[in-house]
Amino acid sequence: MTESSSPAPDPSPTGSYAPDLYNADLAPVPPERRDWSWVNMATVWMGMVHNIVAYEAASGLMALGFSAWQCLEIVAVAYLILFLAMWFNARAGTRYGIPFCVLIRSAFGPFGAQLPVVLRGFCAIFWFSVQSYAAAQAVDAIFSTLNAGWASLQAPFLGMQLRMWLAMAAIWALHGWIASHGVHRIRNFELVAGPLVILVGLLATMWGLHVGHGLGPLFAQPSHLHGAEFWSRFAMGVTGMIGMWATFAVNIPDLSRFVRSERDQVVGQAIGLPVTALVFTPMGIITTSATVILFGHPIWNPVELLVALGHPVVTVLGGATLVLATLSVNVVANIMPAAYDLVNLMPRRLDFNRASRLVLVLGVFFMPWLWFNEAASIYRALDLIGGLLGPVTGIMLADFYVVRRQVLDVPDLYRHQGRYAGRKGWGLPGLGAFATGGLVASAGHILPGLAGLNAVAWFVGVAVGAGAYLALARRQPVPADDAAEALSRA
Repeated sequence: MTESSSPAPDPSPTGSYAPDLYNADLAPVPPERRDWSWVNMATVWMGMVHNIVAYEAASGLMALGFSAWQCLEIVAVAYLILFLAMWFNARAGTRYGIPFCVLIRSAFGPFGAQLPVVLRGFCAIFWFSVQSYAAAQAVDAIFSTLNAGWASLQAPFLGMQLRMWLAMAAIWALHGWIASHGVHRIRNFELVAGPLVILVGLLATMWGLHVGHGLGPLFAQPSHLHGAEFWSRFAMGVTGMIGMWATFAVNIPDLSRFVRSERDQVVGQAIGLPVTALVFTPMGIITTSATVILFGHPIWNPVELLVALGHPVVTVLGGATLVLATLSVNVVANIMPAAYDLVNLMPRRLDFNRASRLVLVLGVFFMPWLWFNEAASIYRALDLIGGLLGPVTGIMLADFYVVRRQVLDVPDLYRHQGRYAGRKGWGLPGLGAFATGGLVASAGHILPGLAGLNAVAWFVGVAVGAGAYLALARRQPVPADDAAEALSRA
C-alpha cells in the first residue's frame, strides 16, 4: 500500500459504501494526515507555472501586437481570475479531504460523474505525453553534447529514431520514480524542484540584463493595438492564458485535500500562482530580449536558445533544468489527476501506484512524435475538449456554494443509494447543464458567425454551466449532522 493510500476510516458508519465507488485512495484524507502547509502548496504551483508553454506565452501575446508591459497586465488579470477559481473550487477538498472524482458525484451522480472525469483524464494523459516528449528532446540534446556517438543511434522504429526512444525511456523512468511512492513523494519533489527552477530562471534573467544592458529592446517595443481592437484581443489573451490551467481548475481538490487548513491553501496558491506568474513572465521577456541583441531576432523557445548559444556546459545545465521543469509540472498537473481519474474508473483493481504506471503506458500510445511538429488540428480538438471543462467548473461552484451550501454528506458520495444518486446514478441537472454550457462555449468552433465567443469561451462556459445548473437543480436540504458540524466551525 502506498504512502498516499494508507488506511483511511470507512466513510460509512454502517460499512455500506459501494466497492466500485470507494478504495483507500478515493477515501477522505483524515484530518491528522492533511499535513501540507502553505509552503508546500506554493512550491507545487511554482513548479507547475515554470514550464516551456508559460515561458513562451509572452511571445504569442506580443505577436498579437501587445507591448511587454501590456503582456504583464494580461498575465496579472488571467492569473488573478485563475487564483479565485482555484481558491473557491479547492475549498471542498480542504474541508472534506476528497478528490475531484468523488466531489463531482454531488452534481453528476456516481455514474454521470464519469463523463467529466474521463474528459479530464484524457486531457491529462495527452499533455503528459506531449510535455514528456519535449523533455525527451532536451535529454537527446544533452546526450548529443556529452557523447558524439549518441547521434549515430538513428535506427528507425515506429517513426522515431533509436536515440529518441532511449531518451523517452529515461524521461518515462524519471516520472515513474517520482510518482512511485504516492502524493507525498510528489510533494517532497516539488519542495525542491519549484524553488530550484526559479533560481535557474533568476540566473538566466541576470544574464539577459547583462547582455541587454537593462531590460532590453523588447520592453521598448510599443503596443500596436488601440480602442475596440485592443480590448477584443485583451479578452482573447486573458482567455488564452486561463486556458493553460482551465483543466486544472476542476481537479484542484486533488491537491487541496492534503492541505491542513483553508488559510494554508489560500496563501499557498496566492504566492504560487499569480505572484509566481508575474515574476516568471518578465524573466522570459528579459532573456529573450538578450537574444535579439546576440542573434538579431528573438528566440522564445528555450531549447532553440540552448542550441544557438553552442556552449556544452550551458546546453547540459540548461537542458537538465528544462527536464526538471517538465517533471515538476507533469507529475502534479498530469500524472496525479489522471491517476485519480483511472482509480475512480476501476477502484477495485487500481490504486494510485498502479494507476500512475498505467498513465505512463497510455502516454506512449498517444505517440506524440508522429504529429509533434504538425499538431494544429490536434491542439484545436484538445482546446475544444478543455473548453468543455469550463462548464464543469461552473457547475461545481454552483453545486457546492449555492445548492449544497458548502455542506456535503460525505458517506453518501460513496453509495449508489443516497442523496447524490440522481436518477439511477445519473445527476440529470449536472448533465443537462454540462451539455448546455458545452454547446454554448463551443459554438464559436462550429458556427463561424459566433467565432467571437472563442475569445471568452471559458468565461461563457463557467457562467452558462453554473446558471443552467442552478435553474435545473433544487436547493438541497443540509444534512443534519453536517449542519451541526458547520455551525460548530462558524
